[in-house]
Amino acid sequence: MNRLLIGILCGAMFGVIDVLMTVFGKHPGTTTMYLQAFSSRFAIGILAATVTLPVHAVLAGAIVGLLVSLPDAFGLNSYAGVLGTGLLFGALTGWAAKMWGV
Repeated sequence: MNRLLIGILCGAMFGVIDVLMTVFGKHPGTTTMYLQAFSSRFAIGILAATVTLPVHAVLAGAIVGLLVSLPDAFGLNSYAGVLGTGLLFGALTGWAAKMWGV
């Protein structure tokens, strides 16, 4: 399967998961917050699946997830949740791209 397609699928899936976590979380969300949550995770999916770094794909995905999540974590003052899901979603996307990507 094409790595870009894997990134789009993972990004969309993790974006929806992150929006649902925002909806059912402690913070009342706004449309802007939902768009931010989705677009951040969608970017992680695309970048983690397509980046080429001289490390294992899971680690490369985790690095991408961390770097993309840093501005959100600073802006929301929610470091553990935002950075944790960014690392997890990036690592899972890197793993999926390694397993099924061409």
